[in-house]
Amino acid sequence: MKKDSHIDTELVIAYQAGDQKAMAKLVQRWHLIYCKKAYWLVKDTSLSKDIAQDCWQTIMDKLHTLQNPSSFKSWSLRIVYSKSLDALRERSRKHSKETEFDKSHLSFVEDDKENIDLKASLLKAIKRLPEQQQIVLRLFYTEDYSLKEISELLSISVGTTKSRLFHAREKLKLILKPIIGKT
Repeated sequence: MKKDSHIDTELVIAYQAGDQKAMAKLVQRWHLIYCKKAYWLVKDTSLSKDIAQDCWQTIMDKLHTLQNPSSFKSWSLRIVYSKSLDALRERSRKHSKETEFDKSHLSFVEDDKENIDLKASLLKAIKRLPEQQQIVLRLFYTEDYSLKEISELLSISVGTTKSRLFHAREKLKLILKPIIGKT
């Protein structure tokens, strides 16, 4: 997708000029990516599809206001991210404030008994972190985003991103110290 960003730019310009087929091509190029990004945050297939659909409605309504067509990727992914967070907030209001963390993301731990216990402890510790810190941890460690990319995606400064990552690590150290000391 990175090398084809000029295609997105051309499609955005065409849509802004009134070409409805350009939007269909954008949807074809990006819909699956939006579904995956939304799923990565909300961990619900059906909800992620709804979020992606909702994002397309917002994109179609506001694409004419995008002043720099070459920024379509980051602009649209911010919409996906924001709508996903809105869905998470809504879900947490209805249910509980616990967020799920997909255990499959921690494949770096071998599956022997001791490491299974350690993995479970780590998951519990991560769930105890504030949601903002959990998200930064996920983006940095499981999605391999850079600090700059995370700051752009979350619309926060690089300093805030570093701070959230630092504080998340420090809290995890404190939470896991008694557990790790036993092993």
